Amino acid sequence: MSDLFVDTGGWIALANADDQYHAIAATAYPSFLTGYRRLLTTTLVVAETYVALRLGLGHAAAIRFLDLLEASPRILRVPVDRPLELAAEDLLRRFQDQRFSYTDAVSFALMRSRAVTDAFAFDRHFSSAGFVRLPAV
Repeated sequence: MSDLFVDTGGWIALANADDQYHAIAATAYPSFLTGYRRLLTTTLVVAETYVALRLGLGHAAAIRFLDLLEASPRILRVPVDRPLELAAEDLLRRFQDQRFSYTDAVSFALMRSRAVTDAFAFDRHFSSAGFVRLPAV
């Protein structure tokens, strides 16, 4: 069984009933929990998601997100260390024709280092970087 990377957009779509992808995300998420060994995310994605939820839905929603991460033994928050940053910065240099964010590049570097091919993401940059975005939209 492989791992699934979860991007900011996936977390936000799950948490925000008004998000354009909420219904798709809520339907797909249970199958991700059974179809993958673990769900991986980075501390940068956690930070982005917390801020987006805090500003968009309020403090309680942002804290619920943190509590969800903490409560699940299948969700692994990967801290961003210097080797991961260096790999991400290398990607940013090599893909100058793309508009990847720093967080995206760190996500891609992590996925490559762990041979993760699938991402719960709505950001098209994941496809541009050669990963499979799920659910397909």
